[in-house]
Amino acid sequence: MLQTDPCILVIFGASGDLTSRKLIPAMYEMHVLGQLHASTVILGVSRTAKTDDQWRDELKPWIAQQAKGFDEAKWSDFAKRIHYFAGDAAKPDCYPALDTRLGEMAQQKGTKGNLLFFLSVAESLYEPIVQQIDEAGLVTEGKRWCSIDPATKSWQRIIVEKPFGHDAVSAASLNRALGRAFEEESIYRIDHYLGKELVQSMLVLRFANSIFEPIWNGQYIDHVQISALETVSVGQRTAFYDQTGAIRDMIQSHLFQILAFVAMEPPTLYTPENVRAEKIKIIDSISVPTADEVAAHCALGQFASDGKEGAYHELAGVAPNSTTETYAAIKVHFDNWRWGGTPFYIRSGKKAAAKRTEVVVQFKPPAANLFRKVTGFGGEAPNRLVIEIAPRERFNLRFEVKVPGFGLRAAAVDMQMDYGNEFKAEPIEAYGPLIVDAMRGDQTLFKHRIEVEGAWNAVMPFLDDRSAKARANIHGNYACGSWGPASADELLGRDGRAWRNEP
Repeated sequence: MLQTDPCILVIFGASGDLTSRKLIPAMYEMHVLGQLHASTVILGVSRTAKTDDQWRDELKPWIAQQAKGFDEAKWSDFAKRIHYFAGDAAKPDCYPALDTRLGEMAQQKGTKGNLLFFLSVAESLYEPIVQQIDEAGLVTEGKRWCSIDPATKSWQRIIVEKPFGHDAVSAASLNRALGRAFEEESIYRIDHYLGKELVQSMLVLRFANSIFEPIWNGQYIDHVQISALETVSVGQRTAFYDQTGAIRDMIQSHLFQILAFVAMEPPTLYTPENVRAEKIKIIDSISVPTADEVAAHCALGQFASDGKEGAYHELAGVAPNSTTETYAAIKVHFDNWRWGGTPFYIRSGKKAAAKRTEVVVQFKPPAANLFRKVTGFGGEAPNRLVIEIAPRERFNLRFEVKVPGFGLRAAAVDMQMDYGNEFKAEPIEAYGPLIVDAMRGDQTLFKHRIEVEGAWNAVMPFLDDRSAKARANIHGNYACGSWGPASADELLGRDGRAWRNEP
């Protein structure tokens, strides 16, 4: 494993919810685990005036609540890494003083000029801040070929939080803005889902076990389901969510990352370049439906009132005639040899019957069903692999066996591997390992520009005017605590399939 370089982690949006709930607790966990270089420090940047100690005092309760294994002595040690700078990062007058502060910290801490910027701000501020970073001359790595002494080289990298664009056009614009300031190898488009153990473990499951890879294709797999369902509402995020919806919030980003890991071709070697190349190819091979096909390839919905809260379109902050989806299911096909003709069904929704994030790989029935008249046989599709990502972390492989006793009776059984029981390991905040990867210069679990734009192109038919028919009569078309609108069941039902809605 690569060692982390010393650096200054510059968090723009230091006063934001993401920083206090996720980023700083994650860095505390990495500190406790010994994953941070001794000289690495954190500089939070936000408009509110406060001192280093004031920011530390604000962060401490969040770390005590969110981080695993809070310890007062370890916190005191970690707190020495935390610093604060007041300024509006979207304006040029912020940067002379910021540059001076960074220079002082680099000299005091020995960070060798290495900077890791993290954009934990509203999406509308991404491009202005990147432009100001560039114009302030904070990025020097692009000139490294002109360096006389290689020992003086430093790096500057940037982590960009989702949402990465609002649509295909804005994503491409943001990529151009980043490319003017940073090289592609220095841009880390983060998706915290790729920090989850079970998501990463899918690659090991597929490519380290010869029992799976020979049958991991359309010849043996009937279809794949990818689900991310929540029992909660949109909370206080109504204004944001009404501009976003389930497809932008979950499917285009998180679930397409899972999709890529499930469907991609084997990399020649587990390296950032090889893994990202295969992800790019699989996203690029998604078949984009025509305008006439869109309604038949998706199901969109909004939750109805549950008696305690109004229907989605009745909530404060939501446009009365809003057709933003709180539930979405889409059918995806790939134009490639491995998956030709095999559908992937992807769904995400609020106020569902259960909280679950999982992948269901449904295998085809045997070519010759000699047990078709045997009592208890599991039907036409007895074999199924379920990869549960949340709230439980486990693999379930279903297969048929003979029931003990006289005569021949069959039953389906599950062979299960539970991560918590097997490894006795406490889960850690997914942001931590990903930020450490960026400090190491490892882009394996980050998205490439082409991949991001390809994902947007694949979902645009379900977001723009081509989805108008699918959004008709969307208001309150599924009950809270259900598995979604009837059209979601019909999406699979037309193909003779059904969602896995088991507890």
